[in-house]
Amino acid sequence: MILLICLCRRKGGKKTETRDIAPAKLAEIEIPADKAAGESDNRNGGALSGVVKNDAKSSGNKKLVFFGNAPRVFDLEHLLRASAEVLGKGTFGTAYKATLDMGVVVAVKRLKDVVVSEKEFKEKIEVVGAMDHQNLVPLRAYYFSADEKLLVYDYMSTGSLSALLHGNKGAGRTPLNWDTRSSIALGAAKGIAYLHSKGPGISHGNIKSSNILLTTSYEARVSDFGLAQLSGPTSTPNRVDGYRAPEVTDARKVSQKADVYSFGVLLLELLTGKAPTHALTNEEGVDLPRWVQSVVREEWTAEVFDLELLRYQNVEEDMVQLLQLAINCTAQYPDKRPAMDEVTSQIEELCRSSDQRT
Repeated sequence: MILLICLCRRKGGKKTETRDIAPAKLAEIEIPADKAAGESDNRNGGALSGVVKNDAKSSGNKKLVFFGNAPRVFDLEHLLRASAEVLGKGTFGTAYKATLDMGVVVAVKRLKDVVVSEKEFKEKIEVVGAMDHQNLVPLRAYYFSADEKLLVYDYMSTGSLSALLHGNKGAGRTPLNWDTRSSIALGAAKGIAYLHSKGPGISHGNIKSSNILLTTSYEARVSDFGLAQLSGPTSTPNRVDGYRAPEVTDARKVSQKADVYSFGVLLLELLTGKAPTHALTNEEGVDLPRWVQSVVREEWTAEVFDLELLRYQNVEEDMVQLLQLAINCTAQYPDKRPAMDEVTSQIEELCRSSDQRT
């Protein structure tokens, strides 16, 4: 373990005041690098029926299957008539913002490369639909046919953590302050820990900043959980290896300790403001665990942290503690990484002590 033996102390002045954070536009949501070559995004929209295959349009007795006891305010026909705007293309498919005739807005993920049978799909997706936690994006409904698999989620208008960290590099960008970043880290940790609490075989499988969505009050909601087991091994291109634990060779077999590694990279991303390797389109990114450890090995300097965070006084100790936790999470060997409930407890304690000082 690399020990952080010194703190960066900065002299002077008052604590920098925090500013309200402007919501990221969904048009700025990251389009991950696994976007198919030659495909274009029609962000101006069109009916969702224009992108799904014919068997969904002529579905016969096929219906949307809803979860929970919420009233069914729309059906498959309503959904297919909805205007659709591409939000992003990710590892497991394309996400759309769908605005229905009655004004309801939902997010629809059109899955790709699903290799399981209908029976197995339903079994696995029902496990996902049963997950209920305030830090998860709830799955509301699904549709399965031979050619189309659709998932319906709550629409998160603020967008993703990736968009907020990397989407707007202009002078008008409002930075994410320390309190917001640590709160996002805690919310994401709680959501993932909840998934892990459902059994040793339950993992997320695709933790990255574009899968951490945010409410209008910047509470973290973890999305895309449970989808890795539906797809073939080719659905884990090496383009997402910036988050992937070194022992993972098959997207369908991601352990809880591999999730911890990916979450550790996410923490490093929050702390450094840098994108992991191949996390963004047309950008190389940084091997964050290796880069951070190389800096720490040189007796650690403030170069590790996002310059935006260095504006704030009295948070250096908290930043160092979270950095040490991130390093522990990204240990090379799985048995050296903490469990997700332990990670959550440490971040909770860090947030508590930070609140007491302010």
